[in-house]
Amino acid sequence: MHPVHRPTDTSRPALLDRLRQTADHPARRILFTGATILTMDPALGTLDRGDLLVTGSTVTAVAPDLQSAGATDDAIVVDAAGTLLLPGFVDTHRHAWQAQLRRTIPDVDDLAGYLTTTLARCAPAYLPEDMYTGTRLAALGAVDAGITTMLDFSHNSRSTEHSDAAVQALLDTGIRGIHAAMAPHFGAWDRQWPADLARLRDRFAHPLLTFRLAALATDEIAGPGLAHGPGLARTARELGIGVSVDAVFGAPSSQAILDWARAGLLDEQVQLIHATGLSQDAWRTIAATGATVSLAPTSEPQIGLDSAVPAIDEALAVGVRPGLSIDVEVALAGDMFTQMRALLAIQRMRAVNAAHTSGAPGPVPARIRTGDVLDFATLQGAHTCGLGETTGSLTPGKQADLILLTADEINNLPLNDPTGTVVLGCDTRNVDTVLIAGRIRKWAGRLLDADLPALRAEAAASRGRILRAAAS
Repeated sequence: MHPVHRPTDTSRPALLDRLRQTADHPARRILFTGATILTMDPALGTLDRGDLLVTGSTVTAVAPDLQSAGATDDAIVVDAAGTLLLPGFVDTHRHAWQAQLRRTIPDVDDLAGYLTTTLARCAPAYLPEDMYTGTRLAALGAVDAGITTMLDFSHNSRSTEHSDAAVQALLDTGIRGIHAAMAPHFGAWDRQWPADLARLRDRFAHPLLTFRLAALATDEIAGPGLAHGPGLARTARELGIGVSVDAVFGAPSSQAILDWARAGLLDEQVQLIHATGLSQDAWRTIAATGATVSLAPTSEPQIGLDSAVPAIDEALAVGVRPGLSIDVEVALAGDMFTQMRALLAIQRMRAVNAAHTSGAPGPVPARIRTGDVLDFATLQGAHTCGLGETTGSLTPGKQADLILLTADEINNLPLNDPTGTVVLGCDTRNVDTVLIAGRIRKWAGRLLDADLPALRAEAAASRGRILRAAAS
């Protein structure tokens, strides 16, 4: 047995070698022992001390003591004492191609500022190799932060080469990737979208990849060609893929939601992103149709999207449990700990404020809990992306997408409440180990299969070329 969370442990390199050498064996078994396990499965709950067995790419057993039942036979045993073991986070919406432009507009004033700088000036300058660099950088950053599934809303699909580069970047990082393709808002492009989605789906068929059609809610920003409607819905249904709709906010989107429902274009295959400032009729329609919702807890207030308030109370009022997303790293943080804390603080602030404001309209919302935001970041995130049967919880039979967080570091010791520690105590420094489909992607706090010096140079060169082209 080897303590999993000791980066200085001399046995860890040998253990990693053994895990990697057997990674392609479908019957290879890894037994994690002695961890605090947050399964995020309501039927299994949290084990203060437990074992988890991975066979091949799948979680096969979770229990307080699997060793006594013989699970150590032919298994690679990893002592996970001192760690929190939980499913990897699910990022339900990120524009990954922008990663080399991280924090270029940290103080952006509004949506128009983002559209003008990033989408109108920089996006048209992207070459396919820039798409690859940005998407790969975002995906590796996600894995490093414990995000095992990422929906890449790739709205810079200027050519088949641009799209191929973005998809290949997801494959090369080993993340569970969802490529949601959309044509660019501004600038020249080859008009290959959405027809090209069929080629992408067939060419890049892979267990870790899912494809979706991406669209906007209305024609206000980029015209009718990118707005969800009968044509795009027909394409998605013919391909058997879901639809992710961005820029869902305000009265125009509220009306669009009602129109889609009447036309039969809104169902559980449709994901609505942001959902700020929607009418009560729109929310009731979302709930009735089974459409899913992705909230971006820092994007709404930082960029100022419609009401600028994440629509958590509106969603919960109609029984919708949303997923969480990062959105744009040009102005925002790229980790899920930030999203969970932001949503928890904003919602509880509003609930307390409503209780103390005389004459406040409507019922006072109940305060959400740390368990709620962790649920949104894992199980509900997977459901939001159409992967609820695949990932999001440590349910036996699901894919082994899991993370180990160090619980005995200075920011977390002593471990008291596991859920509270994940949400309020942990940050990216605590992400010790990441598995995706049973493969080790991060170990002993080190991201694997990533040449960081080369990536630094590649990202800097790409950024420089894009900004020079945008300036001219």
